[in-house]
Amino acid sequence: MTSAPAIGFDYAPSRWLQRAMLLVAALAVLAVMSCALPLWIRWMLTAAVLLATWWTRRRLLGSALRAAGWGTQLEWSLHLADNEDVPARLLSFRVLGPFVLLRLHAGDPGVHALLLGPDNSDADIRRRLRMRLATVQPGEALPRL
Repeated sequence: MTSAPAIGFDYAPSRWLQRAMLLVAALAVLAVMSCALPLWIRWMLTAAVLLATWWTRRRLLGSALRAAGWGTQLEWSLHLADNEDVPARLLSFRVLGPFVLLRLHAGDPGVHALLLGPDNSDADIRRRLRMRLATVQPGEALPRL
Protein backbone atom coordinates (compact mmCIF):
# COMPACT_ATOMS: atom_id res chain seq x y z
CA MET A 1 0.00 0.00 0.00
CA THR A 2 1.32 3.43 -0.85
CA SER A 3 1.55 6.00 1.90
CA ALA A 4 -1.33 8.41 2.25
CA PRO A 5 -0.72 12.01 1.21
CA ALA A 6 -0.34 14.70 3.83
CA ILE A 7 -3.48 16.50 4.97
CA GLY A 8 -3.32 20.18 5.87
CA PHE A 9 -6.08 22.62 6.71
CA ASP A 10 -6.66 26.09 8.11
CA TYR A 11 -8.56 26.13 11.37
CA ALA A 12 -11.09 28.59 12.78
CA PRO A 13 -13.47 27.85 15.68
CA SER A 14 -16.86 26.53 14.64
CA ARG A 15 -19.61 29.16 14.47
CA TRP A 16 -22.20 26.44 15.12
CA LEU A 17 -20.49 25.56 18.39
CA GLN A 18 -20.56 29.21 19.47
CA ARG A 19 -24.26 29.50 18.66
CA ALA A 20 -25.07 26.27 20.48
CA MET A 21 -23.11 27.50 23.52
CA LEU A 22 -25.07 30.78 23.56
CA LEU A 23 -28.37 28.88 23.23
CA VAL A 24 -27.48 26.60 26.16
CA ALA A 25 -26.47 29.64 28.25
CA ALA A 26 -29.78 31.35 27.45
CA LEU A 27 -31.70 28.22 28.45
CA ALA A 28 -29.68 27.99 31.68
CA VAL A 29 -30.50 31.61 32.54
CA LEU A 30 -34.17 30.99 31.77
CA ALA A 31 -34.18 27.89 34.00
CA VAL A 32 -32.48 29.74 36.86
CA MET A 33 -34.86 32.71 36.63
CA SER A 34 -37.94 30.48 36.57
CA CYS A 35 -37.02 28.43 39.64
CA ALA A 36 -38.32 29.09 43.17
CA LEU A 37 -35.06 30.29 44.72
CA PRO A 38 -34.79 33.67 46.41
CA LEU A 39 -34.20 36.52 43.95
CA TRP A 40 -30.66 37.28 45.10
CA ILE A 41 -29.58 33.64 44.55
CA ARG A 42 -31.14 33.66 41.08
CA TRP A 43 -29.19 36.83 40.22
CA MET A 44 -25.95 35.29 41.50
CA LEU A 45 -26.49 32.09 39.48
CA THR A 46 -27.36 34.12 36.38
CA ALA A 47 -24.17 36.13 36.80
CA ALA A 48 -22.19 32.89 37.17
CA VAL A 49 -23.71 31.45 33.97
CA LEU A 50 -22.99 34.65 32.03
CA LEU A 51 -19.43 34.84 33.36
CA ALA A 52 -18.74 31.19 32.46
CA THR A 53 -20.19 31.74 28.97
CA TRP A 54 -18.09 34.86 28.41
CA TRP A 55 -14.92 33.11 29.63
CA THR A 56 -15.52 30.04 27.45
CA ARG A 57 -16.30 32.11 24.35
CA ARG A 58 -13.20 34.24 24.94
CA ARG A 59 -11.03 31.12 25.18
CA LEU A 60 -12.64 29.65 22.08
CA LEU A 61 -12.14 32.78 19.97
CA GLY A 62 -8.68 33.53 21.38
CA SER A 63 -7.18 30.25 20.25
CA ALA A 64 -3.62 30.60 18.99
CA LEU A 65 -4.10 27.74 16.53
CA ARG A 66 -4.37 28.80 12.88
CA ALA A 67 -3.69 25.60 10.91
CA ALA A 68 -2.95 21.93 11.36
CA GLY A 69 -1.35 19.27 9.24
CA TRP A 70 -0.99 15.50 9.31
CA GLY A 71 2.12 14.25 7.55
CA THR A 72 2.62 11.08 5.59
CA GLN A 73 3.45 9.14 8.75
CA LEU A 74 1.73 9.77 12.09
CA GLU A 75 3.25 13.17 12.83
CA TRP A 76 1.04 16.21 13.29
CA SER A 77 2.11 19.83 13.01
CA LEU A 78 0.26 22.86 14.36
CA HIS A 79 0.75 26.36 12.97
CA LEU A 80 0.19 28.99 15.65
CA ALA A 81 -0.77 32.67 15.35
CA ASP A 82 2.82 33.80 15.96
CA ASN A 83 3.93 31.86 12.80
CA GLU A 84 5.49 29.11 14.90
CA ASP A 85 5.11 25.48 13.84
CA VAL A 86 5.03 22.97 16.68
CA PRO A 87 4.88 19.18 16.49
CA ALA A 88 1.84 17.51 18.03
CA ARG A 89 0.54 14.06 18.92
CA LEU A 90 -2.96 12.79 18.37
CA LEU A 91 -4.47 12.00 21.78
CA SER A 92 -7.94 10.98 20.64
CA PHE A 93 -10.51 11.48 17.92
CA ARG A 94 -14.23 11.06 17.34
CA VAL A 95 -16.26 11.07 14.19
CA LEU A 96 -19.80 12.27 14.87
CA GLY A 97 -21.76 12.35 11.62
CA PRO A 98 -20.38 15.27 9.58
CA PHE A 99 -18.16 16.40 12.49
CA VAL A 100 -14.62 15.30 13.27
CA LEU A 101 -13.29 16.05 16.75
CA LEU A 102 -9.52 15.85 17.25
CA ARG A 103 -7.55 16.25 20.48
CA LEU A 104 -3.90 17.09 19.87
CA HIS A 105 -1.12 17.51 22.43
CA ALA A 106 1.51 20.04 21.34
CA GLY A 107 3.89 20.19 24.30
CA ASP A 108 4.23 23.79 25.44
CA PRO A 109 0.98 25.21 23.98
CA GLY A 110 -0.89 22.31 25.63
CA VAL A 111 -3.87 20.30 24.43
CA HIS A 112 -5.93 21.60 21.52
CA ALA A 113 -9.40 20.33 20.69
CA LEU A 114 -10.34 20.87 17.05
CA LEU A 115 -13.96 20.51 15.99
CA LEU A 116 -14.20 20.29 12.22
CA GLY A 117 -17.67 20.68 10.83
CA PRO A 118 -19.47 21.91 7.72
CA ASP A 119 -19.18 25.54 8.81
CA ASN A 120 -15.39 25.70 9.31
CA SER A 121 -13.84 23.05 7.06
CA ASP A 122 -14.11 21.55 3.63
CA ALA A 123 -16.09 18.32 3.18
CA ASP A 124 -13.18 16.76 1.28
CA ILE A 125 -10.77 17.46 4.16
CA ARG A 126 -13.15 15.84 6.65
CA ARG A 127 -13.63 12.83 4.35
CA ARG A 128 -9.88 12.35 3.94
CA LEU A 129 -9.39 12.70 7.71
CA ARG A 130 -12.10 10.10 8.41
CA MET A 131 -10.50 7.70 5.95
CA ARG A 132 -7.02 8.07 7.49
CA LEU A 133 -8.32 7.94 11.06
CA ALA A 134 -10.09 4.67 10.25
CA THR A 135 -6.70 3.09 9.47
CA VAL A 136 -4.99 4.26 12.67
CA GLN A 137 -4.31 1.52 15.19
CA PRO A 138 -5.26 2.61 18.74
CA GLY A 139 -1.77 2.20 20.21
CA GLU A 140 -0.07 3.60 17.14
CA ALA A 141 -0.99 7.28 17.19
CA LEU A 142 -2.56 7.60 20.60
CA PRO A 143 0.30 7.31 23.14
CA ARG A 144 -0.37 7.68 26.83
CA LEU A 145 0.94 10.79 28.52
